[in-house]
Amino acid sequence: MESIDARIADFYAEYDEASRLHATAVGRLEFERTRELLRRHLPVAPARVLDVGGGPGTHARWLTKDGYEVLLVDPVPKHVEQARAYAPGCSAELGDARDLAFPSDCFETVLLLGPLYHLADRADRLRALREACRVTVPGGLVAAAGISRYSLMQDYTVSAGLTPELLAGEVAQVISTGSYDGSRGFTVIHFHTAAELAEEATEAGLNGVSVHGIEGPGWAYVVAADRYASQKVAGALLADAITTARLADEHCALVDASSHVLAVGTV
Repeated sequence: MESIDARIADFYAEYDEASRLHATAVGRLEFERTRELLRRHLPVAPARVLDVGGGPGTHARWLTKDGYEVLLVDPVPKHVEQARAYAPGCSAELGDARDLAFPSDCFETVLLLGPLYHLADRADRLRALREACRVTVPGGLVAAAGISRYSLMQDYTVSAGLTPELLAGEVAQVISTGSYDGSRGFTVIHFHTAAELAEEATEAGLNGVSVHGIEGPGWAYVVAADRYASQKVAGALLADAITTARLADEHCALVDASSHVLAVGTV
């Protein structure tokens, strides 16, 4: 298995990824909408699903409950151990998105819900997407997520933290190039535009690629509610944000307003 960037490995060795999609309203919004969008595109169960970079098994858990045969791979040993405990019925092992240790044409669906935004180099992202295509059966589904190019600016804005220095520095850098070195938090990231993610997926060999905004344009208000309002208000905003995301999904111009974007296509 190839080595991942040490900064990413160190970050996830300490970070509680297992609770991220459950502990906050914005995390629940990402989880609920990701699941909703995947269920729209997944083949009928039972089918073999490879969850690449599946972390502690958050999505593998509901997929197995839905009747899918799920194999999860992740480069972080802690995540593999967590997935084995949290998603019973799911197999989990160490693995790297850029070099999958599976024969060709053996999964009906491959998910890349985390790897692409941790692969700073475009060549590595294309390798991961091509590997996903390789191990997917002809006509099978590949779904890949990215973090929106404009989410950093929105996050700073709703937290009242967008200073002139940040705007002229890292925010302008991210909007211009998509690159972020993790110096002020999180870790090494590539931020995608919807068009860029679709282009990479298509170049890697996917057909009929479409890109969805996962959280929709209301996600920033949910972030604000998490930080400044009661959980009761945050819960109400969560329901409204999901409704808004569904409406926004009908208008491609709003895809980039989400925090995360999801590309889906067939092999």
